[in-house]
Amino acid sequence: MSAFDLEASFERAERLLPGRAEESARRRRSDRGAFRLPPEVIGEIRRLASGHDRPVMSELRTEVARFCASRRLRPPSRAALYRIHDSIPGHSYDMASLPDDVKSTLHNVDPTAPIPGGQLAFHCFNYGNVRALSYASGLPWLDLYQARRKRGWRQKSRGALDAVCRARRI
Repeated sequence: MSAFDLEASFERAERLLPGRAEESARRRRSDRGAFRLPPEVIGEIRRLASGHDRPVMSELRTEVARFCASRRLRPPSRAALYRIHDSIPGHSYDMASLPDDVKSTLHNVDPTAPIPGGQLAFHCFNYGNVRALSYASGLPWLDLYQARRKRGWRQKSRGALDAVCRARRI
């Protein structure tokens, strides 16, 4: 016989706190997953962050705060700026404009489909040859940042991406 009886413990907890188990679960927000910032602020963040090199976060925060102040909006917090980089739409590439070595890494993609930059970098590093890897290394920082956050990396491919990000200070 065990010194700890789980069923008895649950019964005692239910007697002490009746109905609390259902109330303790957090209610899901109806806007879960959606941006809570005004669309013009998100657009400004995207515009400022879509350059080739990673912007300095303090400068980005200052510019966004200035933009929000001119429109009498509440500026996002520093943490919100970091989080938004994961989900703002990055660059999009046309399949026809990509080099052949890069196209060969993309399987089952419609020739007219736009390809998100993070997905393109992921495929180039994971499945591409040296030329595809070189192409992906020169993509804008946001594409590499978003590719780095994806799951399913091969170990050596992730190492190559980490080396590129370290060299470019991403």
